[in-house]
Amino acid sequence: MRKIFIYYSYTGNGDEVANYLKSKGYDIRKIEVEKPLPKNYLLSLIIGGYKAMVNYKEKLIDFDNDIDDYDYIVIGSPIWNDRLSTPVTSALNELDLNNKELSFVLYSGSGSTKKATSYINTKYPNSNIINLKSPKKYKKELEKIKMI
Repeated sequence: MRKIFIYYSYTGNGDEVANYLKSKGYDIRKIEVEKPLPKNYLLSLIIGGYKAMVNYKEKLIDFDNDIDDYDYIVIGSPIWNDRLSTPVTSALNELDLNNKELSFVLYSGSGSTKKATSYINTKYPNSNIINLKSPKKYKKELEKIKMI
């Protein structure tokens, strides 16, 4: 079974998850956006949170939406304003996830993912969801991924 981790990372938490899953045999595909968030962390929180709240559609850079050869898809997203990040929601709109086994790995500094989890359960009801609190800082959080 071919497995892929498709993710976005702003602070490095997603990269931490990607490195872990790569060591477990996953292919990795990172989502890049045309206009990244500012380097200033506080400003990025405000802008990212606002974009997530209004369902902003990001312009993705060279996003490969071909997942036909994969049986198992894991989507990784930071949580912005308790929602999936806009780069990930934009990528999801380009992916055909029908007949795919699907999981989500959510990484959040606060650990709160209520709205994101509700969205996933509504739109992708048969998927698994794993919540991680800052896996870059708390490496033990990566052990939760063993469930996928």
